[in-house]
Amino acid sequence: MTTLPKMTDRKLGLVIDLDTCVGCHACVVSCKGWNTQNYGAPLSDQQPYGAEPSGTFLNRVHSYEVTPDAGAAQMVHFPKSCLHCDDAPCVTVCPTGASYKRVEDGIVLVNESDCIGCGLCAWACPYGARELDAAEGVMKKCTLCVDRIYNENLPEEDRLPACVRTCPAGARHFGDLSDPNSAISTLVEERGGFDLMPEQGTRPVNKYLPPRPRDDWSEEVDILAPFLAPVAEDARGFLGWLDRTLTKI
Repeated sequence: MTTLPKMTDRKLGLVIDLDTCVGCHACVVSCKGWNTQNYGAPLSDQQPYGAEPSGTFLNRVHSYEVTPDAGAAQMVHFPKSCLHCDDAPCVTVCPTGASYKRVEDGIVLVNESDCIGCGLCAWACPYGARELDAAEGVMKKCTLCVDRIYNENLPEEDRLPACVRTCPAGARHFGDLSDPNSAISTLVEERGGFDLMPEQGTRPVNKYLPPRPRDDWSEEVDILAPFLAPVAEDARGFLGWLDRTLTKI
């Protein structure tokens, strides 16, 4: 079994803004595409055009209708992937040492050549962030696109996880959460970023930003009313005649 490092040089991770995410699944598609063509074994699909399609995804988006204590109900889109926990139970439970957490950046990875597909890491993960690839027989998980963020052959603006680079709403942010002065840490501080299921004691690196309160439409409001106000009170010409005629009907 693998032991976790006592500390890491950095804590690279994601901050996901639940207020901004629109549930478009662009991050899911880009993650699937990049990780199928690059790092490790491809992410396989089973019966993709059949009656019961299934497949391996490293990132999924769930949508929930939430009714807060005060205010109107709202739809919250909740992206979920590996959180690269400081106390990652998926690492310590692995019998072959295939799962490990890197000292240099805190990213949790799987050495697929050592993975036997036993599924213990999936059982240990409280977030359901690991999946067994049915074709390859190995466990798969988010790698934070480790083959992108350090790839000097890519333009600097592309050295981001595929999900972050492709998000059209700017809901996903990437950076070093061990640096309190980094842009991503400042964002967490200003918006009250939180851990997912902190009671599990895994100390996830990734953070979520809570959705902001929505406007309360308790009274019936015609949002088009400002645009429907007449341009001239005393209309002239043919349209003025037509308007006066119709009001008499």
